[in-house]
Amino acid sequence: MSAKTKIVVLHLKELIYTGIFAVLGILFIILLIIMFFPKDKQSNKGEEPSSTAVTYEPGTYSTSLSLNGSNVSIEVDVAESGITDLRLVNLEEAITTMYPLVEPSFQDIKEQLLETQNLDEIAYADENRYTYMVLIEAIETALSQAQSPETATE
Repeated sequence: MSAKTKIVVLHLKELIYTGIFAVLGILFIILLIIMFFPKDKQSNKGEEPSSTAVTYEPGTYSTSLSLNGSNVSIEVDVAESGITDLRLVNLEEAITTMYPLVEPSFQDIKEQLLETQNLDEIAYADENRYTYMVLIEAIETALSQAQSPETATE
């Protein structure tokens, strides 16, 4: 056996690049795990105990929405089993001019809500989210008036 000394030369620049790439690789793996790991909401899709248990007092319920000083009413017609119709009332031309997304957004919410009967399943684009959120909150207010006393206390 020879006792030769071996000299290893490490360049600081190469060590820094290697460290940065290792950290980026670990972050990429964590990102992939987060993206493809099932969420709690998705895993509970099969369970719908609360959405099928909701019953309403039949009737027409309305709530007022103030847009730039003008009031717009949203009317919700419900039967015992679910929502039958939604309407925008007192929608003035000035409102549709100032807020052009109100009417098409409401029609989209109406179509989705009549099909799914669940406000939590309403889908919308990010650029329209504030308009949808205002309309959905108003519809929730009207539906909270329509809930029968048994389901309102649960």
